Amino acid sequence: PYISVTVNNMLDKTTTLHICFCLVPRYLEATYRQYAFMLKGLREVAKECKSLDIQFHLLSGEPGQKLPSFVKNGKFGAVVTDFNPLRIPLQWIETVKKHLPSDVPFIQVDAHNVVPCWEASEKLEYGARTIRGKITKLLPEFLSEIPLVDTHPHSASRTAKPVDWEEVLSCLEVERSAGEVDWAQPGSCSGMAMLESFIDQRLRLFATHRNNPKCDALSHLSPWIHAGQLSAQRVVKQVKREKNASESVLSFTEELVVRRELADNFCFYNHNYDNISGAYDWAKKTLQDHAKDCRQYLYTKEQLENAKTHDQLWNAAQRQLVLEGKMHGFLRMYWAKKILEWTASPEEALSIAIYLNDRLSLDGCDPNGYVGEKPDALIALAHQIHSYN
Repeated sequence: PYISVTVNNMLDKTTTLHICFCLVPRYLEATYRQYAFMLKGLREVAKECKSLDIQFHLLSGEPGQKLPSFVKNGKFGAVVTDFNPLRIPLQWIETVKKHLPSDVPFIQVDAHNVVPCWEASEKLEYGARTIRGKITKLLPEFLSEIPLVDTHPHSASRTAKPVDWEEVLSCLEVERSAGEVDWAQPGSCSGMAMLESFIDQRLRLFATHRNNPKCDALSHLSPWIHAGQLSAQRVVKQVKREKNASESVLSFTEELVVRRELADNFCFYNHNYDNISGAYDWAKKTLQDHAKDCRQYLYTKEQLENAKTHDQLWNAAQRQLVLEGKMHGFLRMYWAKKILEWTASPEEALSIAIYLNDRLSLDGCDPNGYVGEKPDALIALAHQIHSYN
């Protein structure tokens, strides 16, 4: 679901602007929870586009099948799309490029990050310490103000088909047992409200208390950032205006920019980002050396999903993921390590961790799920531990 394009008609001196989103019927393990959050955010985008005289089109189907014909039929002059380092969106990009008319320019930008992934580094980085300096050096160039979007000066002769959002939601063919959550309302307006509450109430605590699950010190912004309803660049610009929490501002910028862009770097330059082969050799050796260790407890995927273990803390963390679509970052590390300890092999542990995260978390199906400060999947975890004990 995560491809959106801007299409320009350049056949004459006037240039009309169209925004198009391709809604795929299935994406990894995403459920109704993530689809509803995304679509309700898009409904807000469509409403704003209408007020700006920009046409918003919702297409249903695989981008490679739908978008080229849409561009040809509309006689559009150029296509601009955003960047996503995961395997499936990259395949969409290649298919679209292959089938577009040869005279239609195809442009990809990285509005997903502050420093574009390919500008931050041209290779797979070892860790935050190797990419931090590169990103920091480029921040003055890329951390610029975001201009307001003006009403488009040229009205389109081809208007978009109205979208029946309720029908789209009702016709989704995704698994629905993971439903919507109350605490995170979709859309940029709600995302901005959460950002303001973070700056006003929680930012000062972030540096010293972000790893304390009993203290409300986190931003809670990941669903909106993941869905593109808030940009990381806008968030950083807003947070940096807070003058009375310099330590927390630095700490938060490290997490949102350096660690997050490290995750994109890992997924973009490591084709095995979602399997054990993607780990460093020493980490793979550690996992292999302990693969046959005796395990006191072994749980199935269903037992783990339903929080049916002997460990009440782990069960509580899993129940929060099921009910709220989120889990405290510090507990996610514990959660992932225990899956590794309670399953028969590292491969099984990784598969279950990815499944649970992508299915239940509002920010699932994201590069941060494979590597980062909160390793929901176990590739990053393999880099952190030396045994199951």
